[in-house]
Amino acid sequence: MTAPSAPQRPVTVSTFTQRFSSTPLGARLARHLALVQLHTWGVPHGTPLSDAAATIVGELAANAVTHGRVPGRDFELRLTHTPGVLLRIEVSDTRGERRPPAREEATAPAPLDETGRGLFLVDALADRWEVLDRVSRGVALPGKTVRAELDLPSA
Repeated sequence: MTAPSAPQRPVTVSTFTQRFSSTPLGARLARHLALVQLHTWGVPHGTPLSDAAATIVGELAANAVTHGRVPGRDFELRLTHTPGVLLRIEVSDTRGERRPPAREEATAPAPLDETGRGLFLVDALADRWEVLDRVSRGVALPGKTVRAELDLPSA
């Protein structure tokens, strides 16, 4: 006879998806709305997780606006939150030919360079990140998605 196992709590996965104009204002709005959504999901403003997520969203959105902009096309932010497991941040743009280097291929910028530190911040804050082809509902689309994941402590 086996011992009865403890009842498992259901896992609720929450998602937030929004498109933004490929402008600096769109990037700032993406960062702001990500913080509001995280707060709604129980990740309070000013916590280490909230601050890390805000920095990652800000850097990826700024990169999408700066390097992935195609006139007349938006970029997309998707957040996926699995409490006690994972926070996934994905930023997709419509320019496929200007891909950032893979995580293992990235090189550090020179000390006096004025740009090139965004993905190093993402690398320092995220548990994992990668560059993927842009796909929606199983269909390949023009562009790319940069995905960063933060492991969450168990409740």
